[in-house]
Amino acid sequence: MIGCSTRRTRYWASHRVAIGAPGAYGTPVVKRYTLRAEPPRDGPPSFRIPYAEELNPQQLETVTTLEGPLLVVAGAGSGKTRTLVYRVARLVESGVLPSAILLLTFTRRAAQEMLRRATGLVGGSCAQVAGGTFHSFAHQVLRRYAKQLGMSPGFTILDRGDSEDVMAFVRSERGLDRKDRRFPRKQALVAILSKTINRAMALEDLLATSYPQLLDEREELERVFIGYVAYKESRQLVDYDDLLVRLRDLLVTHPAIAEQLSRRYRYIMVDEYQDTNALQAEIVRGLATAHTNVVAVGDDAQSIYAFRGANFRNIMDFPAHFPGTRVITLEENYRSSQAILDLANAVIEGARERYTKNLFTRRHGGERPALVRALDELEQSRFVAQRILELREEGVPLGEIAVLFRSSFHAFDLEIELGRRDIPFVKRGGFRFVEAAHVKDVLAYLRVIANPRDAVSWRRILLLLEGVGHKSVQAIVGTLAGPAPWRALGERTGRGATELRRLGAVLTEMAALENPGEQLALVLTHYAPALRRIHREDLPKRDRDLEHFATIAERYREVGSLLADMALDPPTDSVGGVLAADGSGEGIVTLSTIHSAKGLEWHTVFILWATDGRFPSMYHMSDDGEIEEERRLMYVAMTRAKDLLYLTCPMEMHERGMGILLARPSRFVEDVPEALLEPIALVDAD
Repeated sequence: MIGCSTRRTRYWASHRVAIGAPGAYGTPVVKRYTLRAEPPRDGPPSFRIPYAEELNPQQLETVTTLEGPLLVVAGAGSGKTRTLVYRVARLVESGVLPSAILLLTFTRRAAQEMLRRATGLVGGSCAQVAGGTFHSFAHQVLRRYAKQLGMSPGFTILDRGDSEDVMAFVRSERGLDRKDRRFPRKQALVAILSKTINRAMALEDLLATSYPQLLDEREELERVFIGYVAYKESRQLVDYDDLLVRLRDLLVTHPAIAEQLSRRYRYIMVDEYQDTNALQAEIVRGLATAHTNVVAVGDDAQSIYAFRGANFRNIMDFPAHFPGTRVITLEENYRSSQAILDLANAVIEGARERYTKNLFTRRHGGERPALVRALDELEQSRFVAQRILELREEGVPLGEIAVLFRSSFHAFDLEIELGRRDIPFVKRGGFRFVEAAHVKDVLAYLRVIANPRDAVSWRRILLLLEGVGHKSVQAIVGTLAGPAPWRALGERTGRGATELRRLGAVLTEMAALENPGEQLALVLTHYAPALRRIHREDLPKRDRDLEHFATIAERYREVGSLLADMALDPPTDSVGGVLAADGSGEGIVTLSTIHSAKGLEWHTVFILWATDGRFPSMYHMSDDGEIEEERRLMYVAMTRAKDLLYLTCPMEMHERGMGILLARPSRFVEDVPEALLEPIALVDAD
């Protein structure tokens, strides 16, 4: 039997001759049309864009180096995005088919913005450039080659919520959802499995380094994960991590397909290469089997996402993975003053391993960054709030001011102070203090003491008790009455009676105290078993949050004031809502973890807790690799500032179990030349 392609060839061979006059035997004669060869061009091709005028020398070198592997070490604020946009335009103007260009980014929005700007430079053909995230690219490829991996092209992608639901089902099937088993919840299980994949780590190694409290559960965890994978495979389901794993497997196990994809995408560019994980780096190498035209753009000094699986070694080892790599460094900064850059350069110079670069700017002037020594956290918060109000009076819009911090709980006290002074703010990264589940739990104890009729808080506390369910809670709350209803808890009988008596005893003891700090100490002791049971997978982090809350509570004389301050909410839950409602055009102050601030910039930046033990965190001081990432985190924080930079350093630090400790400035700034920092000592007007 003749194959389809053979029949199609014979069909066209027999029907093409139907055009033209008949020949001697009735066979049509085909007219011939000769295509002349194009005359060779004299000199280099002409370009519409004046690249040399639009770019600095290093950017121009990046844009005009079209062949071979290229590593672009782009310092903070050095015009990385602009450089990539112009490089896409240059490739198109040089005659490269837009469809042969692959631009991989970490957000779809970033790829769309770059291609939109490139289209504005050279026209609509840039719409044909393959641009997107690693996951979206993997999805496109896998739809096309699913059968080669034993998959159906119609596979379904699970989002995070779907993945958690599948994990919960598998967990339940194995009887691990019983209340008497303190097994990780579905969200934690998905997170743990994802980390083993993206960090390319064995489960046992990951547990030892990140979840030591779960080491005893290793075998059960392995069985749950095996069941999760089997469930997906039997139903043609893939989660986000599967997209990368399957694409990597396709490139490794099917070299012919890898060759085909490599020839299709002859020019590959990867943005933020320092944020790639092991899988993504393997995919890039797999796509470069037929050529070495790979451009990696990133900054080793801004590699701060190891907790998400990003591998610092990827950018450092790029020249080894791609022999003959040309390294170009973008050092001219278009954001910050030279005084800020001098400090950032000095901090990153202490890194053990890095690409040498020295950020500079053509901007003139600028104040030296300030190191503000505060007595304690309360004084730190007062300074930041007061200085924000002064800056607003000086003409700096609130939207141009940011407060950055290493960990979310570092800003809890400041949130209260800003609320007290009616300074509007939005918080990015981590969670708002009063929105954290464990903080809400602890506050509920204090609220029922202040208001025994608070049914909402009663329900929250009672549901924390083992053996007490929703029906029991409803019945109990309905019987609570009088000025001290907790006394009646000791009279309950039946299921959960022992836990109810203990709760009643704790609340009775709390009611006899007036100091919120002493009351909270009792709460934390009683709440500890529930905290371990409910939040076992991230217990150390939540413990630190509550320790910090205890420090805050000690500053209050009565519980009513503490609860009033803790109830202060920002003007709205979203930035857009605040900006729309504000009407003044000045925006609101941004509070952000440094991880969430990467890529952003403000006129004025405050960095909280620039203190050893907080930044770097005392939990990372024993690991050289983590200390190096903390140093890079400080560098990222500093380079968000355009004009003014304040580092605040409380001299007293409260640690639960150790009391008040004397602190010193962060090692990252303590070792820099004194001339780079303006020391400021706070003096109380009283």
